Amino acid sequence: QVQLVESGGGLVQAGGSLRLSCAASGRTFSSYIMGWFRQAPGKEREFVAAIRWSGGNIVYPDSVKGRFTISRDNAKNTVYLQLNSLKPEDTAVYYCAAAPGILGFTIIPSRYDYWGQGTQVTVSS
Repeated sequence: QVQLVESGGGLVQAGGSLRLSCAASGRTFSSYIMGWFRQAPGKEREFVAAIRWSGGNIVYPDSVKGRFTISRDNAKNTVYLQLNSLKPEDTAVYYCAAAPGILGFTIIPSRYDYWGQGTQVTVSS
C-alpha cells in the first residue's frame, strides 16, 4: 500500500521557518517526481515545488523561489520542504504528491498519482 505521510506543519509568526517532511512507502519512487502543493480555503491547489527523486532536478514557482527549498533523503525515503521567511499568505494545507517521472516536471495536480493527507501551516502576522 502506497503511503505519503506529511508532518512538520504548525503555527509560526511571519518571518519564521518550518520544515515539512514527507515519508514515502509502499513502492519504489526512484523514477518518480515528488511535488509539494498547497491549498488555502476557497482557493485552488497551488504548486509549490518539485524534485526528481533520482537526479535531484528541482523546480519552483516564482512565488516561493528563494524562500522555500525542496530536498530528499534517499536512505530515509523522505522528501523535505524547508519554508523560510514565511508570510501570512503562505497559510494553507501543504500536500506531498508523487507523479511518474516519464511525464516530466508538472505543476498540474491531476498528473500526480499519489497524495498525502496534508499538513496545516498557519502564519500569523
